[in-house]
Amino acid sequence: MSKATTKMAIAFAFKELLLEKSLEKITVNDITEKCAMNRQTFYYHFHDILELTEWICEEDAERALKENRTYDTWQDGFLSIFNMIKRDRAFIINIYHNVPKDYLYRYLYKVTYQLLYDVLEEKAEGMVVREEDKTFIANFYKYGFVGLVLEWIDGGMKEDPKIIIARLNSLIQGSFNHALNNAKVNK
Repeated sequence: MSKATTKMAIAFAFKELLLEKSLEKITVNDITEKCAMNRQTFYYHFHDILELTEWICEEDAERALKENRTYDTWQDGFLSIFNMIKRDRAFIINIYHNVPKDYLYRYLYKVTYQLLYDVLEEKAEGMVVREEDKTFIANFYKYGFVGLVLEWIDGGMKEDPKIIIARLNSLIQGSFNHALNNAKVNK
């Protein structure tokens, strides 16, 4: 079995276990029994369950965003994140309630920042904008986006993500350009 296949098998077993019990009650032994491998195989790939959780989040986010990192497609990327969260509800709710909040925040900030930064890079093409200004703008929007996602999770994921994104799009429309134009270095 390849390294990637083994990691996916471990992740799948872990997600299945999360449908049966909460994260804090799952052990490495439970995971390895579920996917019929020994504990050493788990530890070859992950240091602990928290590292496994982080890896799953990163892999899921990468799949959700793959082609949606442009100004014209960021809404699709963000919608993919919402849909991924909803699809893996048991996993996300367990993380939300049982993993230190900094793990969840770090994951959401990382994913959102990269999406926003890629959009800003595209919009800044042909402009001379300092790196620290692009970083500042991406960070500003990152906190708003992540706040919306966390509020949505906390509220039971009831609101239609398409409505959230439509509202967000109406707020952002043109504001990236405005922010970049104000940050533009004059020669």
